[in-house]
Amino acid sequence: MAFSHLLELENVHTELSLAEGTLRAVDGVSLTIDAGETLGIVGESGSGKSMTALSIMRLLPRSGRIVEGSIRFKDRVLSDLSEDEMEAIRGTEMAMIFQDPMTSLNPVYRTGWQVGEPLRIHRHVRSGEAIATATDLFQQVGIPDARSRVRHFPHMLSGGMRQRAMIAMGLSMSPSLLIADEPTTALDVTIQAQILDLLRRLNREYGTATILITHNLGVVAGMCDRVIVMYAGRIVEQGRTEDVFSHPEHPYTWSLLRSIPRLDAEPHEPLTPIEGSPPDMVHLPAGCKFQPRCPFAVARCSREEPSLLQVRDQLARCWVTQAGTELNA
Repeated sequence: MAFSHLLELENVHTELSLAEGTLRAVDGVSLTIDAGETLGIVGESGSGKSMTALSIMRLLPRSGRIVEGSIRFKDRVLSDLSEDEMEAIRGTEMAMIFQDPMTSLNPVYRTGWQVGEPLRIHRHVRSGEAIATATDLFQQVGIPDARSRVRHFPHMLSGGMRQRAMIAMGLSMSPSLLIADEPTTALDVTIQAQILDLLRRLNREYGTATILITHNLGVVAGMCDRVIVMYAGRIVEQGRTEDVFSHPEHPYTWSLLRSIPRLDAEPHEPLTPIEGSPPDMVHLPAGCKFQPRCPFAVARCSREEPSLLQVRDQLARCWVTQAGTELNA
C-alpha cells in the first residue's frame, strides 16, 4: 500500500502512567509531513511537543505508551513493527536531534566515535572508515579543525559544537526525516543563527523533511513551511506559517504572538504575558483546555471541547473563531 505522505499521524493518543494518575501527553494528534518540507511544532513547556516526537520515534519512557491511533512512515505502520525492525529505521531513515547535546552525548566516548556509531551498527563499516566519515560530517556542519575535533570528548567542545556534532550524527545515514527538538536551546543568539542556517542548508541540499520543535516563534517564522500549535497535548491550530502568524485563529496562538517582544514597540512598553498557568495534565478542566486563561472565552467554552475545524485558511480548535468572531487586540 502506498501512502501519499512521508509521515502521517492519525489520531495518536499517548499516555503516561504516573503516581497521581494517567497523563494523556498526546491527545488525538493528526499531522502529515512530506519530503523536503519543514514543519514547526510550537507551544509552552508541557504542551506535548516532545512527547509527539518521542511517539514517532517509539522512544517513550517506560511509563508511556501509545494507546490509540496510527503512525505511518513511508509504507510502514510503525506500531506494527517489532523493536528490532524499529531499531533498523531509527538513525537510518529517521533521526532525532535532542535538545540537550551535553546529556545526549556520552561523556566517556570521543565525539567522532559516537557520530560514526550509526555507520558501524547499520552499515557494518570499520572504525577507521566511520571516523573518516565523521570527520567529513564535522566539516559539513561547520565544526572547525574537524580532524582534531573528532578525537575530542564532549566536554572539550563548546555548546554550539556539541549541537553541530548531534546534527552530524543525525545526518550520518542521510535520513528521510529529521526531528530537531529545541536545537538552539541554551545557545547564544549568534550560534542559534548559525545552527538554523545549517539546518536550512541541509534541508535544501539533501531534501530531508524536518520537524522543528521549539517554543521560539521567531525561529518558526524563519524556518518552517507550516506550523502546528499545541496546548495540553492537543493541536489547537495548524496551517501555513504565514497565515497562522498574520491571522491567528485560536486565542492561544494569538496570545503567544502578543507575548513576543517587538522591534516596533514603543519605548518602555510592557510585554503582554499569557495570564494564568498551563493546566494540570492529570486533572484537566472541562470544555476547552485553554478557556481558564482565554480572554475571549464564552459560556460554551467551559462546557464543551471544540473539534479542530477549518476556520478560514487554517484549522483551529475554538468555538469563538468557528462562529466567525475575529480575534482583535
